[in-house]
Amino acid sequence: MNDAAITDLGQVALTVSDVARAKAFYRDVLGLTFLFDAGPNLAFLAAGGVRLMLTTPQGAGEVGKNSALYFRTPAVDAMYRTAVERGATPEREPGLTAKMPDHELWMAFVRDPDGNLVGLMEERR
Repeated sequence: MNDAAITDLGQVALTVSDVARAKAFYRDVLGLTFLFDAGPNLAFLAAGGVRLMLTTPQGAGEVGKNSALYFRTPAVDAMYRTAVERGATPEREPGLTAKMPDHELWMAFVRDPDGNLVGLMEERR
């Protein structure tokens, strides 16, 4: 293996207005695993092998104007319903997005407490 190769995505940073509130959303509403806090303005959670870093604007990023996060789920319909029941703001109900040669891509969208778009995606075979 080439030592200078990228192997995978390790962490995503998300700018939020209130780290504690965002941590509760991603942990309690979406079910991510809480890893640790690094002071009052940094929290880390796990989505599979990728870490999600929640931070307040510290010279970069603007609340609610981040790139969208897309989380894989084995059951997008159930995950969407659960997220909305737990307090996520519904944006778009689950639906077929694309037919690939070997699967269908189903997606749904919710918003977190700061209005950041969160995608839920299922690859149905």
